[in-house]
Amino acid sequence: MTLNLKSTTALAAAIALTGSTAWAGMEEAMEFLETEIAEMTALSPEEQEAEMQWFIDAAQPFEGMEIKVVSETITTHEYESQVLAPAFTAITGIQVTHDLIGEGDVVEKLQTQMQSGENIYDAYVNDSDLIGTHWRYQQVRNLTDWMEGEGADVTSPNLDLDDFIGTQFTTAPDGKLYQLPDQQFANLYWFRYDWFNDDKNKTDFQEEYGYELGVPVNWAAYEDIAEFFTGRDLSHMGVEGEIFGNMDYGKKDPSLGWRYTDAWMSMAGMGDVGEPNGLPVDEWGIRVNENSQPVGSCVARGGATNAPAAVYAVTKAIEWLQKYSPPAAAGMTFSEAGPIPAQGQIAQQMFMYTTFVPPLVASEQVMNEDGTPKWRLAPSPHGVYWKEGQKVGYQDVGSWTLMKSTPTDRAQAAWLYAQFVTSKLVDVKKSHVGLTFIRESTIQHESFTERADKLGGLVDFYRSPARTAWSPTGTNIPDYPKLAQLWWQNIGDAMSGAKTPQEALDSLCADQERVLERLERAGVQGDLGPVMNDEQDPQTWYDQEGAPYAKLENEDEEPKTVSYDELVASWQ
Repeated sequence: MTLNLKSTTALAAAIALTGSTAWAGMEEAMEFLETEIAEMTALSPEEQEAEMQWFIDAAQPFEGMEIKVVSETITTHEYESQVLAPAFTAITGIQVTHDLIGEGDVVEKLQTQMQSGENIYDAYVNDSDLIGTHWRYQQVRNLTDWMEGEGADVTSPNLDLDDFIGTQFTTAPDGKLYQLPDQQFANLYWFRYDWFNDDKNKTDFQEEYGYELGVPVNWAAYEDIAEFFTGRDLSHMGVEGEIFGNMDYGKKDPSLGWRYTDAWMSMAGMGDVGEPNGLPVDEWGIRVNENSQPVGSCVARGGATNAPAAVYAVTKAIEWLQKYSPPAAAGMTFSEAGPIPAQGQIAQQMFMYTTFVPPLVASEQVMNEDGTPKWRLAPSPHGVYWKEGQKVGYQDVGSWTLMKSTPTDRAQAAWLYAQFVTSKLVDVKKSHVGLTFIRESTIQHESFTERADKLGGLVDFYRSPARTAWSPTGTNIPDYPKLAQLWWQNIGDAMSGAKTPQEALDSLCADQERVLERLERAGVQGDLGPVMNDEQDPQTWYDQEGAPYAKLENEDEEPKTVSYDELVASWQ
């Protein structure tokens, strides 16, 4: 099965040439189903037609309206913008402009709309990492009330919220749904399955390190494997060029912060035990009290942002970037570094955002002639401070968000579009293009059973119970836009050598606490906002159970690996 974005844009081009408002109705809907969707849907032909009829009828009051929505630039959203948006316009008569910009820019636009009240976009696809922000500020429409109130007439009876796999991440402690998932992707360990199973590589590794080459369970094994492959001659496998045992990125850019808040710290073992996020201390190192009110970030207030586990995490990242990664990686961003493993010179990556699986699948360098991958995906290894029951990985859940500052009729029209691009009608096809699963019905679709062996474990992961242990940022974070920018600025100082990891994290936690203190003084979040702890001797907190954890005398643990095939078998 060959699916790519270019093959799905012909219909969009045809739609654009027809004069979209005049070309709206069931005839256009059926043309879209036949040309674009075919059998790539979870709905029967009768259900497809009924779904289309509902969208046509519900959109009538908004025909001719022009709306603007925005999302970050990834393959899934490119498909929505270039294919689904023009189709929706043709079918409903609602003129949709779906802008694609950087994730940091999405957050900035959202923050500007929150602060100014100006309606910049009629809907945003923004990460569920902002759930704590949305819940506390109450500037977005909670969808639970919206679907029963002003949005009732434009809420599809076939939405089927129970079919979405990520709504637990977009539901606040008040039990209300604040965002509708549009795409999800996890951070997983990525490695060259062919290199790891080569007899010479296995023998040489066993002789040098004294244990079997396999999927690393902990960071100690990851480090050994990185050292083993960096600079290794793989000409006996027909591989030419310089080989590297690690891939990462280090440019002082907003995406650098995501690398750490997106579970790098939790994999190191910084936060508390708990799923989907550690409580009372999460993977940002922010502690909350029993009322979910933030009380501190630095160890002196019970936080863990500058604790030994966090220092260990940043220190290892810098060391591996310098020793085992391509020299250019230190100057790369998230989007620049993501496709590099597809070029065929990387042995493993601690965690890969699975949104970069599409370029892997399209790469001749890392795919076999029969369409099966030379690589595999597995759970990421964890650091020496990690304990059973702690968060093991990050899952991005980009979700539709309706601001209260958006006029009701525009929000209603945008909500129709949001439901269209997440519907069972189109989600199977969309997921084949972007590989960012949001619906159980899509994950279980027979077309993904047929394609599973070509996706390196991605389908196996999403069909396994293991997927529930990967989660986004939780509700401990009261203002994601303000706090997130502090991470890349301070971590960037450590990456450049301007500060030691300890100095950078001391500065980071102090900066976070200044934001928390301002929120407390302003009182803008009411009884959901921060109530800061008094500072104490850090040892007082180290002596208590849970995070923050005192520095270990020995941060070099016994390396451990596991057979990939045994690992996957355990998921079944």
